[in-house]
Amino acid sequence: MKKLINDPEAVVREELQGIEAAHGDLVRVSYDPYYIVRKDAPVQNKTAIISGGGSGHEPMHGGFVGVGMLDGACPGEVFTSPTPDQMAAATQAVSGGKGVLHIVKNYTGDVLNFEMAADMARADGIEVEAVVIDDDVAVKDSLYTAGRRGVGTTVLAEKITGAAAEAGASLSEVAELCRKVNANGRSMGMALTSCTVPAAGKPTFDLGEDEMEIGIGIHGEPGRERRKLASANEVAEMLAQPIVDDLPFRQGDRVLAFLNSMGGTPLIELYVVYQALDKYLRGRGLTIERNLIGPYITSLEMAGCSITLLRLDDELTRLWDAPVNTAGLRWGV
Repeated sequence: MKKLINDPEAVVREELQGIEAAHGDLVRVSYDPYYIVRKDAPVQNKTAIISGGGSGHEPMHGGFVGVGMLDGACPGEVFTSPTPDQMAAATQAVSGGKGVLHIVKNYTGDVLNFEMAADMARADGIEVEAVVIDDDVAVKDSLYTAGRRGVGTTVLAEKITGAAAEAGASLSEVAELCRKVNANGRSMGMALTSCTVPAAGKPTFDLGEDEMEIGIGIHGEPGRERRKLASANEVAEMLAQPIVDDLPFRQGDRVLAFLNSMGGTPLIELYVVYQALDKYLRGRGLTIERNLIGPYITSLEMAGCSITLLRLDDELTRLWDAPVNTAGLRWGV
């Protein structure tokens, strides 16, 4: 195992120290329990939004804390759900009196722990709503989930709901908007290599030199099938076709195309995949109106990519374009 770490048991704490040192103008970091909140939290009379999950997927979620996106994020240990106490403490820290939305990826530990945290916060008089993101079309159930996994649409939901909350939307309005994004977003990913969790010290799974896994999850969960290596054009179609067919997306739809690196795939390869995705979608009568390309939901050093398509309307496009100022996403400021 070759990694730029000190102690495998201290990775998350030292990562948080690095975030605090690098982005202290944007966020505050709590170490007991672990959570990250925007510098000016709690913002009074604003609907607050928090999310969270296991570390190892950076910049999700801590990199998306700031003006126009999340008010707070809870990092668990690598690929491990944060605890209810973390989530409840983060909820308290961001609550400005207008309620708090929990955006939860559909992994069993995340869902159960966020439910307990919501109950704890409600007992303290904080109004909480939760929306579960379940956009992965690859498999119905996995090692970590009952139902579809939550993946790329999570980032899009955090940005779009963050913009609405910044503009003064109520908790119920922000929650309904989050459900709308989830209903109109679909994702699928693939891997060329496995990844190595620092505490484990060995790859999560084995892939042959001439193999790839189609439909993996962000923790390296098995996907739909293992195939022989294929070209970027072929991979783009393997991922895009099930996404387009699932919603289904229809001729004339406008979409946001999110092409994500799993951590080990360089931008040169992402752009090769993107040109193939663009051609495929145009051939299906879909127009890419907005895009996001880069490593936004990673799986440590895994080589591979995921595609997320979100069907846009004027409201979603306007909120996507609204200013955002976080470590991981920044425009319009």
